[in-house]
Amino acid sequence: QVQLVESGGGLVQPGGSLRLSCVASGGNFGIYDMGWYRQVPGNQRELVARIVTSGSTNYADSVKGRFTISRDNAKNTVYLQMNSLKPEDTAVYYCNAAWLLRNYWGQGTQVTVSS
Repeated sequence: QVQLVESGGGLVQPGGSLRLSCVASGGNFGIYDMGWYRQVPGNQRELVARIVTSGSTNYADSVKGRFTISRDNAKNTVYLQMNSLKPEDTAVYYCNAAWLLRNYWGQGTQVTVSS
């Protein structure tokens, strides 16, 4: 019912910045809590940042102070601004929408931080 499409990933040097976008369609965007997760081979998918319908946010300790999640309900879009990137940020980043028992995922976008 809800489709999520991520964009903005790529290759960046340590200390650089990237801005990820996730556009949602097919649902009522304003009722969903939105989040960014990431996953590397051999590891479980982990929460990076979350923004609920009220606008309240929370972040993984590893990205706090460097990443910022935001949402634009008029554009059905959630963003992840990533600054001061480190090699350990390298992962596939996934967009998530959640409402009650419903969960939707994008296909992911690759972020590689390397010199």
